[in-house]
Amino acid sequence: MASMHGEGGKRKRDDSVEGRLSNGSYQIDGVEDYKEDEELHGQVDLSLLEALEKSHETAEVLDLRGLKKLVLSFERKLRDNLEARMKYADHPEKFVESEVDLDEEIKKLHALAAAPDLYPDLVRLNTVNSLLGLLTHENTDIAIDVVNLLSDLTDEDVIAEGSDESAAVLVDALIENNALELLVQNLSRMEESEPDEASAVFNTLSVLENMIEVRPAVAEMVCERTKLLRWLLNRIKVREFDSNKLYASEILAILLQNSAVNQRRVGQLNGVDTILQAVALYKSKDPKSGEEEEMLENLFGCLCSVVMPMENKERFVKAEGVELMIIIMKQKRLAYGSAMKALDFATTRCSQACERFVDVLGLKTLFAAFMGRIPTKSKHGSHRDKEEILEHAISIIASLLAGLTRGSRRERLIGKFTENEFEKIDRLMELYIRYTNRVKVETKRLETLELDDVEMDDEDRYLARMDAGLYTLQLLALILGHAWASENQGIRDRIDLLLKQQRLSRKDVIQILQEYHDNIGDLDGPEEREKACNKVQKIISSM
Repeated sequence: MASMHGEGGKRKRDDSVEGRLSNGSYQIDGVEDYKEDEELHGQVDLSLLEALEKSHETAEVLDLRGLKKLVLSFERKLRDNLEARMKYADHPEKFVESEVDLDEEIKKLHALAAAPDLYPDLVRLNTVNSLLGLLTHENTDIAIDVVNLLSDLTDEDVIAEGSDESAAVLVDALIENNALELLVQNLSRMEESEPDEASAVFNTLSVLENMIEVRPAVAEMVCERTKLLRWLLNRIKVREFDSNKLYASEILAILLQNSAVNQRRVGQLNGVDTILQAVALYKSKDPKSGEEEEMLENLFGCLCSVVMPMENKERFVKAEGVELMIIIMKQKRLAYGSAMKALDFATTRCSQACERFVDVLGLKTLFAAFMGRIPTKSKHGSHRDKEEILEHAISIIASLLAGLTRGSRRERLIGKFTENEFEKIDRLMELYIRYTNRVKVETKRLETLELDDVEMDDEDRYLARMDAGLYTLQLLALILGHAWASENQGIRDRIDLLLKQQRLSRKDVIQILQEYHDNIGDLDGPEEREKACNKVQKIISSM
């Protein structure tokens, strides 16, 4: 999420006085001129700004009595509008005034955002049902008003000011009154060529994101009940970049991140190919702005999530995803590291992807990264994380060695370790020592904590060591083991020599491999776990 606005956070409303002046929230004499005339910009009397700020801070806080008055007035105007529309169905001019009145009442309800603890009272007054009914109103301006109101009421800053229980009550009421279905239906009728409707699309996505934040189960619920995934996939297909395409990429990434169910749904909607098409726009060019760069990162986040299920890995290979990632890396595009990460996810436990990787000549690019030849600066000046890219390269090599069990492809892979007088074995040992030292430092730190009576169980200690680099160390040990098991005498002699120089032995490597073996999980089922354990045990035996 990504992540995933800016540095992964959500977009904020500008609630400063200057922000309210610029977006028209304060209507005072001269402010419109201030907005239009650059000469007056900066000449607004500071005392006026201070007075506005003070009046805003001391504004009357809404209480239950005030809420009831607002709701009663809103319900009356809603009833009047419905009656006028029925009575004068063929004469719009006769019900337009009631629509203006209703519009004003909806806007008044924004005051509730300053009192989120009143949300349970809003629900008890059955106002949520009335508001959601307006999402299908024939006048799209009314529907847009409701979307804007819901976005305000569920804004993360507003929710944070109230209790968790109040936020949950509102979100639960929205769900019970079919908000998910109505919001997504409303998306499809919005013409984004109109500024107000484009803003409504943005705010609709904001409401959905806010609901997921409060109730994570909404992420799967909304995909089960609506066609949101299809809408998002269609939205990221649009070639032109805008803020709504960015937000669509972010919402899609959120929906896919921790849900195998949604990942499979996207695969069934031909979503793997769609995401690859969206990414392919950047195979020969880089994003033009920081926001566009963020969108591209979101798309790669979607790609990494969606290839988790095995059937989607196969779709990725069939859609030439391996080739696209290698092209991006060869051209040293901005997404170099993201492409490497996507390949890491795609090749994990997938022989088909590993075979395609070797067939399309990916080894040269992969081992260049492994040797440290990584382009490190992005177009917008930010430095890529060389270490993260290196760790993905290590992981891919380990996946290739596990996935290519025999034949010419494996021979080509093993052959890379013999090139240039075993320089890649030298590099392998250099990295092995580096990560060994990191894990040793972390292990000593944990021992110190135990002496200070800080309670940690075995799992906590193991996870702490994993965070310090143990997982990468285990992968390096696996690569060493695979290289040894190849029975190439030159490789074996080099490994023994380098271990001896570091005052280590094969027993030290075996110890790391044994710990890896003992902690292999069974997420893919007991049969797959047993297979993985057997493979590691064979490597241990060969050493």
